[in-house]
Amino acid sequence: MQREERPEARPATRALREILEVSEEFSARMGRHLSVNPTDLSAMEHLIMAGPLGPSELARRLGVTPPAATAVVDRLEALGHVSRTTNPADRRGVVVTPTPASVAQAIGMLMPMVTDIDAVLDSFSAAEQAVITDYLQRVVAAYREHLE
Repeated sequence: MQREERPEARPATRALREILEVSEEFSARMGRHLSVNPTDLSAMEHLIMAGPLGPSELARRLGVTPPAATAVVDRLEALGHVSRTTNPADRRGVVVTPTPASVAQAIGMLMPMVTDIDAVLDSFSAAEQAVITDYLQRVVAAYREHLE
């Protein structure tokens, strides 16, 4: 039986693959630093980016059941990463809020990397940055097409 040959990936495509791999490694490092598992880290990312969320919305964003989201929040609360407060829009419900100390820890790890990435981008002309941005936006669109 003859093996089907795969086409050689272009350098930019290989670099994107490497970015995905190193991003996963960075996330794992951040999870270890914060003492959380990947699902809990994802929850923290949603809370830091979106602000306080209700447990149902957090479950939807994580793609887990409401009881699983409750377990995530319980673990994060026990570690001091989040707090539950009364929902100002509906006093019967609660919202989950990341603690300032946890936000500071996460941002403290992220910002040096973001600054370094921005410095790389700053080494390109405005026209080159526009091409890079266009390329990356098209890559994101291609990924999204394959999610549907």
